[in-house]
Amino acid sequence: MNIHVPTWQTVKTSSAYGLMIAGGIGGFLLIRSYGETLTAPAPAGALVYGVGTTSEPTDAFVHVLLALLVVTVVARALGSALQHLRQPAVIGEILAGILLGPSLLGRIAPDISGFLLPPLVAPYLRVIAQVGVVLYMFLVGLELDTAPLRQKPHVALAISHASILLPFLLGALAAIFIYPILSSHDIPFTVFALFMGVSMSITAFPVLARILTDRRVHTSRMGITALSCAAVDDVTAWCLLAFVVSIVHARMGNVFLTVGLTAGYIAVAFVVLRRVMSWIVQRYEHHERLPQNAVAVVFVALLLSALTTEAIGIHAIFGAFLLGAVIPHNSRMAQALIQRLEDLVVVLLLPAFFAFTGLRTEISLVSGAEQWLLCGCIILTACLGKFGGSTVAARLVGLNWRDASALGILMNTRGLVELIVLNIGLDLRVISPTLFAMLVLMALVTTLGTTPILDWITRVEEVSIVDRHAAPERI
Repeated sequence: MNIHVPTWQTVKTSSAYGLMIAGGIGGFLLIRSYGETLTAPAPAGALVYGVGTTSEPTDAFVHVLLALLVVTVVARALGSALQHLRQPAVIGEILAGILLGPSLLGRIAPDISGFLLPPLVAPYLRVIAQVGVVLYMFLVGLELDTAPLRQKPHVALAISHASILLPFLLGALAAIFIYPILSSHDIPFTVFALFMGVSMSITAFPVLARILTDRRVHTSRMGITALSCAAVDDVTAWCLLAFVVSIVHARMGNVFLTVGLTAGYIAVAFVVLRRVMSWIVQRYEHHERLPQNAVAVVFVALLLSALTTEAIGIHAIFGAFLLGAVIPHNSRMAQALIQRLEDLVVVLLLPAFFAFTGLRTEISLVSGAEQWLLCGCIILTACLGKFGGSTVAARLVGLNWRDASALGILMNTRGLVELIVLNIGLDLRVISPTLFAMLVLMALVTTLGTTPILDWITRVEEVSIVDRHAAPERI
């Protein structure tokens, strides 16, 4: 009988991981104990979307179609332009939504902005955007490959959780300074600090995967490590967000019931739903084309999962992501669903989300040297936490400094996923419109900086050579 004896490296990593988690919890409790003594200003007024006249258009449907037309064209144009600059297309699409909103077009041409994106369009764009985000998170779950995690699980857990824990604590610490200025007294400090921690901890797994694929290093040692860490990071971050949302919804009731139901549903998804979906996958695996009945079954399961998590008190996107994650990643069904849905979601529905986010983002709310300095500190805190936590953890588990630094930069990519989290925070009124604008800028800056900094740290050819001739891996 073979008995597996843990290596010294595994024991050391596990011990450090345990101390890191314990230290993180203790650190947040200390921050919370002080933050609860702070007082925030009175709550702000109702959110206003867009600019221009508030009178209803004669035909709202026509204006919605016009808005979709404009945002789709501008998003594709800017996305293509950014790709030529070796930036992810999603950056151009995010910028398109912001530029069409009150931050630019609304300031220089309010009449045109009011005609293209009148306030009445916002509720319709909101519904379309939410459907698009639910489908997008389902696709993210479908594309989530957990196979690399089974090779070196302790490495992926250590790096990814270090890249969450440090920015989470720094975000919570920053909340001490931000809460008395940009929050409101009807939001408890604990909720605000938790959300700030989560917003600093996000990594955009799809954007990171696209960057690695474009550079053709997704199968390299560093690429596989980055994808594994980002996968764990995504799952952990969404669980943290679900926890925060459950506290917000249940803070006047029983938060433990909501958290318990969330944990129970996650267990049901990975024990029961996984088996059900695997059975469905096997049944249709040998079909040349996925039948519509099979697609209908998956969509029914998707809607039920989204409705379940919404009823629990977290968010529908969590249920969509969870269902996608339990469908076998390399199955014919998963690939067929991705092929059928990706173009519709990315080309049409996500630009509606960017436009809706743009209507809510007013950069002019960040005014004065003090607020711009605060915005800069938020960006610096986000970068230090994500880059620092990932880089140091990667170095401790055996990567050289160059690959560890490259991994840290990749994990600092936030992109669209950060915007989804920020919109949830704004919907829950945990963050104010001014702080929302600052955090949107943070998401843009951290994502825009990924490719040029990665080019500076290492070249693609050098990474490929290292991976082909590397010594036996230490991790």
